[in-house]
Order: sequence, then C-alpha cells, then structure tokens
Amino acid sequence: MRVRVGFTPVEEVSAPLGIVVDVLRATSTICQALAGGFARVICVGEIDDARALSGPDTALAGERGNVKIDGFDYGNSPRELASGSDPSTVVRRSRLVLTTTNGTRLVLAAAERCEEVLVASLLNLDAVVAAARGADEVAVLCAGVERAFAIDDAYVAGRIAAALGGEPDDAAIAAMRIAAAFPDPEAGIAGGVSAENLRRAGLADDIPFCARESVLELVPRVVARGATAVEIGL
Repeated sequence: MRVRVGFTPVEEVSAPLGIVVDVLRATSTICQALAGGFARVICVGEIDDARALSGPDTALAGERGNVKIDGFDYGNSPRELASGSDPSTVVRRSRLVLTTTNGTRLVLAAAERCEEVLVASLLNLDAVVAAARGADEVAVLCAGVERAFAIDDAYVAGRIAAALGGEPDDAAIAAMRIAAAFPDPEAGIAGGVSAENLRRAGLADDIPFCARESVLELVPRVVARGATAVEIGL
C-alpha cells in the first residue's frame, strides 16, 4: 500500500481512496451526526447552497469563523449532535446539511479527485483504518485552517498513516513523526491554531470531545456526488 498525505487543500493530493480529516471539527461532527441518528449528511461549500436544501426532514448545521450561522439549527459542534443532547430534533430528521469554513469544502474537493472517500476523525480512527486496509494507494487529506497547515489535522493524518503502514511518502513520514511527538490524542490536537480559535469562541469543550479515540464504530463515506453537494452515509 502506498500512503500519501496532503497537509493542506492547496496541495491537491489524490489517490483512488481518499481519507478526509478535519478533526476540529467538521469530520468529527459528521461522524457524530451519523452516530446520533441522521441517515445522511450533505456537505456543501456555501451558506446559500445549504439554505437551498432546507426542508421539513432536513436540519441545517454550519459555521463561519466558528460562529453558528444565523437561522441554522446547529453550529459545527459534535457535542450538539451527541445522542441524548436533543433527541426530539435528531430523531425526527433524516438529513443534516453541513457547511463549514474548511472541512466541507475539502470533502467536495476530495470527491472530485478520489474514486472513494472516507471521513475520518479520532472518534472513528480504528474503524477507518480497518476499512482502508487492503487498498493499493491511500491519500490522507487534511483540511487545515483557511487552506494553511494545521497541526491537529497533521496529527490525525500521522496516526492513520502509522496504523496503515505500507509505503509512506515523505509527507506521510513527516505526519507520523508529528504524531509520535505527542503523548496522547488531546495533546496532539489541542496545541494549534484550530484549538486556539475554538477557545476564543467559547468552544473549548469541543477539544477533549473530539480527542476521544475510537469511540464510534462507523465509517462515513461519500455515497453521492453533485455539482454543489456531496452526500455522506454509512
């Protein structure tokens, strides 16, 4: 297996199998939404695209600059979508439309470049690694922050690359060395600009929530592609 890592969306790394990472917080939110009762998560790049998909069986979620979008049901906090947080809302709606500053745009880009796309976070780390084993070539794609490097995503990419083994490229080797420098997952994702932005927004509790490792046994994947939207299911 050849393992490649793209630290930023600018690099446009591709492979037949792509694994998308935006641990703080879009891919963690996608995983938690599907675990919490939504049948599908629809990722879109723009706020207007999300609003256009609104309907009685659809909830809207998203942020810009870590601030919940006006009129949306949720922001981009996976804690909001955890089982038991608001069962009346989660159970009655089958679709969640999500738009974020970084992660959903990367999902759309990955869907254009990769034949198969999986969604990874620390929450479902083991499940994603198991699903990716056996592929000939894998690209682990990091969302970063506004198209720049983010150490939290690099940490998760390194964990995935190390678990997959195979033949890593130089970026994958670098990611593995970054991951090995931290004593635990929370330390790996808590020290960069993404985490600091969450603290400034009063969302510091999302950091330890997203740092929980392999608590969900699910593998979200792209199941449908459109011009402005990508559908994710299990």
